[in-house]
Amino acid sequence: MALALIARREGNWDESIAQFERALALDPRNVELLLSAASAYHMLRQFPPALKLYDRALDIMPNNPDVIALKAGIYQAEGNLQEAAKLLLDINSQTPNAHTFRIKITQLRLERNHAETVRLLQARQTQFHFPSEFDKGINQFLLAWTQRLAGDTAGAKATAEQARNTLEQLCKDQPDNSAWAGLLSLANAVLGEKNSALKRIQRAIKLLPSSKDRIVGPTHDEALALIQMTFAENSRAISTLSRLIQTPYLGTVYALTPITPALLRLDPLWDPLRADPAFQKLCEEKQP
Repeated sequence: MALALIARREGNWDESIAQFERALALDPRNVELLLSAASAYHMLRQFPPALKLYDRALDIMPNNPDVIALKAGIYQAEGNLQEAAKLLLDINSQTPNAHTFRIKITQLRLERNHAETVRLLQARQTQFHFPSEFDKGINQFLLAWTQRLAGDTAGAKATAEQARNTLEQLCKDQPDNSAWAGLLSLANAVLGEKNSALKRIQRAIKLLPSSKDRIVGPTHDEALALIQMTFAENSRAISTLSRLIQTPYLGTVYALTPITPALLRLDPLWDPLRADPAFQKLCEEKQP
């Protein structure tokens, strides 16, 4: 398992999968191992084997809401929102696992149910005890971007200002943390501050380039595409997405899955690119 995780981090995907399968043959009921292997298949966009591994985990831990949500994330990536929605009915603003909660937020955004997304994020902001300032900052950012999508420009900027205040303090405390810099760049984008947004995301990419970390590094490239699109640099955004759609990686805080043609088609985040033929081509499913 350790060898599999190291190979995955280095982007040696065939070796990683082979080591995961060897480990599973030795320890087939190890839930941590099952979920790690499923995650590797998910990053590779090999969704059927990922689903099988999540189901194996659920055989051991029936009705576990976090594993069920991970399954829903696969269905989202495939564009099967109806199946994903069935699995996320019980997720609410008090759901302890932040990853599970954000999969629910992704579902609502893909359904373009902005009002319910705002309600849920606001309820979490005011009622939930966040385990860290970073989790609080992520929630503030997601709320700001959702308010922006819903047309509430003033509300989005006010919330983004709160997110920036939270994240700037984190960046001061840990100036070499790429996650803080990356999220701060997106908060700056909501505020319309192009230079600050680009400066921060370039800082994040320099701190953790894809060449150094094949799992997390590309998430900063996806954030760069979103920032480029926000400031009408559409051709650059599409060029960035064209590389990413062929790259295995973890996924960003607002998607939690690598981009897929289905997600590009469905996610309102990318609406400004829809009229571009090059973007439309990215949204087409490749035939096996």
